Amino acid sequence: MNHTEILGRALRPDTWASVSRALLAKMLSEFLYEEIIRPDAIGKSGDRTVFRLPLKNGAEYVFEARRRMFDSYRVIPESVRRAEAGGAPTNETPLQFVLDLQHELGLSPTTTAHFLRELTHTLMADAHILERKDTSVDDLMQMDYAWLEGEMEGHPWITFNKGRIGWGYDDYLAYAPEQKQSIVLSWIAVRKDRATYHTVPGLDYDYLVRRELERDDIARFEAKLARRGLEPQDYFFMPVHAWQWQNVIVPSFAEDVATDTIVPLGAGSDQYLPQQSIRTFVNISHPTKHHIKLPMSILNTLVYRGLPGERTVIAPLVTQYVKGLCDRDPFLRDECRLILLGEVASLNYDHPYYAKLAGAPYQYLEMLGCIWRESIYSFIEPGERPLTLAALLHVDKHRKPFVSALVDRSGLGLAAWLERLFQVVLPPLLHYLYRYGTVFSPHGENTILVLKDAVPQRLAMKDFVDDCNLSRHPLPELAGVSPELKAVLRSEPPEGLCQFIWAGLFICHLRYLADLLEVHHGYPERAFWGQVRQTILDYQRRFPELEERYRLFDLLAPSFTKLCLNRNRLFTNGYADAGHRPHAAQFGRVANALHEVAAL
Repeated sequence: MNHTEILGRALRPDTWASVSRALLAKMLSEFLYEEIIRPDAIGKSGDRTVFRLPLKNGAEYVFEARRRMFDSYRVIPESVRRAEAGGAPTNETPLQFVLDLQHELGLSPTTTAHFLRELTHTLMADAHILERKDTSVDDLMQMDYAWLEGEMEGHPWITFNKGRIGWGYDDYLAYAPEQKQSIVLSWIAVRKDRATYHTVPGLDYDYLVRRELERDDIARFEAKLARRGLEPQDYFFMPVHAWQWQNVIVPSFAEDVATDTIVPLGAGSDQYLPQQSIRTFVNISHPTKHHIKLPMSILNTLVYRGLPGERTVIAPLVTQYVKGLCDRDPFLRDECRLILLGEVASLNYDHPYYAKLAGAPYQYLEMLGCIWRESIYSFIEPGERPLTLAALLHVDKHRKPFVSALVDRSGLGLAAWLERLFQVVLPPLLHYLYRYGTVFSPHGENTILVLKDAVPQRLAMKDFVDDCNLSRHPLPELAGVSPELKAVLRSEPPEGLCQFIWAGLFICHLRYLADLLEVHHGYPERAFWGQVRQTILDYQRRFPELEERYRLFDLLAPSFTKLCLNRNRLFTNGYADAGHRPHAAQFGRVANALHEVAAL
């Protein structure tokens, strides 16, 4: 089917109206949470609050929403109505909503225009997802981990979650994870005096290349260098994404290509499938080979999806540190049986001029590199099944949640299944926080649930290198962290460290799971959060010697600083070409559901 036919199937009036209605409700919900809008409560409709949002341009929005814990609301999509001055009803769209809010929020024309672009790209992707949404949860129950990732629909909190600025429509169809199009990776040779290879002990470059490339590929690449009068031993072989090669590497590294510092070699033999993060690829020809993480200089969610040079260089050392804690700790190693997918080797190539430019926009410092990550398939035992945690929020075309099918298949009741889920996910994360003052971000994309007979068995974590942070409060367990690691890893005060679990897992993922279970199962939200609280208390009773840490890193505090991902784009960072990656905006406080349910 050509692009015109695909476009005609996806971009239809009914489909566009459906995804627009859903995105507008999501924007109202998340803007309420982040206090971007402050509508007036004007009445009740059963268990819903009726809100009215009058705006300076004369438009107003009326909608219904259910109050949730963590100071959240779930807006009912069908309830949203927009009216012009004088009360004339009009069509409601996310794009019109942004225009209505522009002067209300003081958004510049530049920010407004770029935000409209990201939302339009998101709607376009949502329309394609909806049009192709023909798999039931029964189908998904049989789907392999790498392919299931392509069924996911994006970040639940960020409203512009598929903005992908930099892609054209052909790029979207070829490379978006939800398109599930396998690709072959291109390879280049980079001169060793300009690139740096870093690895964990025992994984030298020659061994890695022989493992990742077929013998014929290596021979072909070496012959190509020899024909140009170049010595293969003077070069590293590095995979690159075709989009990055065409759009970034050739235009930005043209001098290096001209001088044979970078030499194109051609495609490898293996097929790869893009995962949720877009820039990570699973080898589907040989699943136990490493997953490959490559820079793709598109703006998606909050950042350009490049590979920060300093993090690429340090990745194997961070892997050694985080995995070393697990290997030496009987609780993590033997009881939790935690899986950590290490970033075990990396190649970094700095731009010859941007790297010397003080304050250069960070996107120009992340354009060329590669990280090899251990494959989840290398750790899975017979009968086990890995599953992205994001899948627990998935609802199929028949409006049946995937998590419901898992509970049915498990033979457990919902409460018992959730108890098992929390017992698997939380203790390893709590142990790193309390015992070692170390955290990483366990949001739905980074967290892998390992199931057996649909019952949660153990936890796997990936991409922990990028978000590894240490306690700023001095702890004896951190005394041995090397100066090299401390120079790169961020340190956080106690509440900031807690936010990686509190916001990364509770707000960014479990908040939506609790709502989904109440809607589809009538499972009380307070019962859900009561189980989460009980799991934390059970862990604390297990390790009473850490009592002082429980007060220091108080996940059960009455409130937390509110992190705001949509505010980040609209107000804090916008679309500025900054010299550093943006961090989540902070605004106000959030009542902690884990504190509120203590009264149960």
